[in-house]
Amino acid sequence: MNIAANPVVASLTPVFILIGLGYLAGRLEWIRDAAIKDLSNLVFLLLIPALLFRTMSSVHFETLDLRPLGAYFLAALSLLAASIAWRGFNCGSVVMALAGTFSNMVMIGITLVELAYGKEGQVTLLTLVSVHALILLTLGSIVLELAVAREARAGGQRVPHVLSTAWSAFKGALIHPIPLPILSGLLFAQTGWTLPTVVDKPLQLLGSAFGPIALVLVGVTLARTPMAGHLRQALWISVSKNLVLPVLVGLSAWAMGITGLPLTVMVVAAALPIGANVFLFAQRYEVAQEVTTASMGLSTLLALVTLSATMTLMSWIH
Repeated sequence: MNIAANPVVASLTPVFILIGLGYLAGRLEWIRDAAIKDLSNLVFLLLIPALLFRTMSSVHFETLDLRPLGAYFLAALSLLAASIAWRGFNCGSVVMALAGTFSNMVMIGITLVELAYGKEGQVTLLTLVSVHALILLTLGSIVLELAVAREARAGGQRVPHVLSTAWSAFKGALIHPIPLPILSGLLFAQTGWTLPTVVDKPLQLLGSAFGPIALVLVGVTLARTPMAGHLRQALWISVSKNLVLPVLVGLSAWAMGITGLPLTVMVVAAALPIGANVFLFAQRYEVAQEVTTASMGLSTLLALVTLSATMTLMSWIH
C-alpha cells in the first residue's frame, strides 16, 4: 500500500511540514519576535479577509446546511459549562475551559480542510467559522466579566451592568476580520452578482498566500512557546480539546441525523488544536497565562497524532 497516496496523509503532511519549517525558522531566529506581530497582522487583516470574502461570495443561503451549527455548539457549550463547573467559577477556570473548547479553525483548519475535503468541505467549515469566535468568544467575555464582577462585589467595588458588558463583547466579536468578511461575502452572493476579474484575481492571489504563511506562523509561535512546569494541567486541557470535544461533537451530530462530509468536517474541526485567541483572554485578565501558552503548544504537538487518528477514523466512517 502506498502510504503517501492515503488522502489523510496527503492532506496532513503539507500542513505539518509547513508548521515544522516555521518552528525551525523560529528556533533559528530567522523570524524574530519583532516580526511575529507584523506577520500576524498581515495574515489576519489582509490575507484571511480576502480568502473568506471570495470563498463565501458565491455561496447562497439556500445551499447552506445550518444543522452543523446547532450540533457543534451544543457539544462545545456543554463541554465549556462542564469544565467551568469542574474547576470552579473564577477567571482562571473560564480561560482554561475556553482553551479546552476553542479550535484553531482559521490558522490550521481552513487550509487542512481545503486540502482534505475540497471546496464543499471548506464551505461547511466556514459556516462554523462564521460564528465560532462570535459565539465562544462573546460568551467567554460575558462569563469572564461575570467572574470579575463577582470578585469585585466581594471586595465592595462597583461594576458595570452585565448587559453593557454583553453588548460590548458582541460588537467586538462581530466587527472582526473573520466573521465580518464571511457575512459580507454571503450578503454579496445573495445579490446574484459575480466579482469582476479585476477584483477576483487579487483576492484569489491573497487567499492563496494565506495557507502557507499562516501555517509557518503557527510553527514560529510554537517555537516561542514555553511548556515546562505546566505539563500536567496542559495535558488535561489538550485532552479536552483534541479528544473529548470531537467525541461530543460526533455524538451530537449523530443524534441530529448529520452524516457524510458535514459530519466529517465538524469532527475534524473539533479535533483541531487550541486556537490562539484564548491566550488573548488570559493576557487581558492576567490569569492562567503560562498554563494557556503551554496548553496551546502541547495541543498542537499532540495533534500530530490525535488529528491524524481522527481524520483516519472519519475516513472509515464516511
